[in-house]
Amino acid sequence: GRNEAKLAGVAAKCAAVATVRADAADPTGSRRILEAALTRWGRLDLVVNNAGAGRPLPIGAYDGEAIAEICAVNITGPSLLLKEALPALRETKGAVVNIGTAVSQNAAPGLAHYAATKAALEHLTRAWAVELAGDGIRVNTIAPGPVKTGALTGMMGLSPEMASTIEEAEAAEIPLGRRGATTDLVPWILRLGSSANEWLTGQVITIDGGWSQRG
Repeated sequence: GRNEAKLAGVAAKCAAVATVRADAADPTGSRRILEAALTRWGRLDLVVNNAGAGRPLPIGAYDGEAIAEICAVNITGPSLLLKEALPALRETKGAVVNIGTAVSQNAAPGLAHYAATKAALEHLTRAWAVELAGDGIRVNTIAPGPVKTGALTGMMGLSPEMASTIEEAEAAEIPLGRRGATTDLVPWILRLGSSANEWLTGQVITIDGGWSQRG
C-alpha cells in the first residue's frame, strides 16, 4: 500500500502480517514487494493482484495522465508483479488470484477505462493460465460486484453524500438484497489460492449477489 499509517494499522491487528510501502503503478515496487515476502517467509505460494485504480471520467473529461494511471495500476502493475514473482511461484507451483470487477461485464458509461482495464486483466488471466500451466501455476480472477470498501470516497473521489446515494441505489439493484463485504470475497481468494485446488485455472468467477444478472 501507499499509506504508511494504514499499513501500520493493518499490521497491528496480526503479527503474521508484513507490510511494504509501494505503489502498484511504480515498476520498482514489484521487486521490493517480492524481496520483502521472500525475506520474511522464504517462499511464495500466492500472489493476489488487488490494487485497483479508477475514477468517474466522462468522455469530455478524458485526460491522458488519468487514463495512463488507470492502465498502470490495473494492467502494468499486475503484469510486472507476476514477472518478478514467477521464479518463486515455479518453485512452489503456486497460484495467482487477480481481482477484477463485475462492472466489466456490462457497459459502464463514465467508468469506461476502469471497466476496460479490468476486462483486460480478465484476458491476461486466461492467457497467463495457459502460459503457466506447464509450470503447475494456476491463475484465476474473482470479479466482485458492489462491495463496501471505501473505494467510492477514496479511489473514485466522490463526496460522502454522493457515495451514500450510489450505495443505496446499488443495493436496491442486487437480487440478494445487499452490497457485498470483504468477508464475501476472502474465502474465494483463499480457495482459489489453495494447493488443494489443482484443476481450476483461467477462470473468472463473479461474486456479486446476482448484480450482473439484472435485466
